[in-house]
Amino acid sequence: MQLAVDLGPQIDTSTLPTERRTRHNLEVARALSAHNRLDDALSKILEAEVWAPEQVRSHYLARELVLTWVRNQRGRPSRTLADLAGRLHVI
Repeated sequence: MQLAVDLGPQIDTSTLPTERRTRHNLEVARALSAHNRLDDALSKILEAEVWAPEQVRSHYLARELVLTWVRNQRGRPSRTLADLAGRLHVI
């Protein structure tokens, strides 16, 4: 996982098909989340949502990560996280 955290965000995926770019961002988000870098992980998912909103909204990994983050929040989640959770229909 550490390798994904270190190298994943640096990889240029601009020439990849949208589906692969999106999947890459979701995998990097998972690695970042595992290292408790939730803001960075959320940014990766939001970035992928710009390219492929339907894919992100229906992808199990995005839904699983966001639901976990919402459940683990102390108090209310941030507006950004709550809005994303609403779009993914996990809350």
